[in-house]
Amino acid sequence: MASMLSAKLDPSLRAWLEAAHALGKPPMCELTPLEGRAAALEMMKSACAEPEPVARVEDIRIPGPDTEIPVRVYTPQSAEPRPGLVFFHGGGWVLCNLETHDVACRAISRRSGAAVISVDYRLAPEHRFPAAVEDCYAALDWTAANARSLGVDRSRIYVGGDSAGGNLAAVVALKSRDEKGPAIAGQAMVYPVTNLASFDTPSYEEFADGYQLTRASMEWFRNHYLREPEDGLHPYASPLLAPDLSGLPPALVLTAECDPLRDEAEAFAARLETAGVAVAHTRYEGMIHPFFSLSGVCPRAFDAFQQVADFLRAA
Repeated sequence: MASMLSAKLDPSLRAWLEAAHALGKPPMCELTPLEGRAAALEMMKSACAEPEPVARVEDIRIPGPDTEIPVRVYTPQSAEPRPGLVFFHGGGWVLCNLETHDVACRAISRRSGAAVISVDYRLAPEHRFPAAVEDCYAALDWTAANARSLGVDRSRIYVGGDSAGGNLAAVVALKSRDEKGPAIAGQAMVYPVTNLASFDTPSYEEFADGYQLTRASMEWFRNHYLREPEDGLHPYASPLLAPDLSGLPPALVLTAECDPLRDEAEAFAARLETAGVAVAHTRYEGMIHPFFSLSGVCPRAFDAFQQVADFLRAA
């Protein structure tokens, strides 16, 4: 498989992928969710940079629609009131937690001066769609209601995340617009999933296998997350399919060149722009889907952290 990898690939990621392929571990789609979570945690631990110090890091629990939601609040050394980022981790709605995205959240908080509220939403298949959406929206609501005690400027609350977390950020922005919920200053999405109804894009074809996130693993995630296939047509599962994207907050969309999700994420950015939303989009050349979580082997992850931080500071 390694010899078939695209010439577009960044050399550091090519070496990392070749080493991963040589281990001969079973693919995600052959694991149970529990096995997948253990594998993801192990991979992230080995591939993440050292966590950077932040003035205060606190684990708390906030009210959720069903049970309390664990969140981790990162407060940097910055003047109050500061921006706030409600952050949703990736992992296909099945994997990952506060620990897997600790390095990214610390880096963004330090570079932006924003408080980052990282949300440990309920995972599938134990809790299927729309449980994650409900938890993430509840976290936005809580952040807005508690902005003063968080030292956050209520007019500068952002949502963001990577992959499935980017999907949840887009969906929370839609839901808040639809339900006249808390005002959102911007949405930062790193290679978001935007269409669970169809995997029919050129990037899905070109990068179907061998680039960490595969078509088969996306089918595995989708099957665990959705209650039934028809859920994939709902805008709160597939924001690209929302009939109207007007009136949404400004968006930052980061995509990876060698990622099956590239085309749907870029299509979402284009649709937002057509709907009159201010959009900044960067395609990271030579990058693969989880590069944002590979800061220990891929220095360009820090460019992405900085770009998210700059987006939060812009207001």
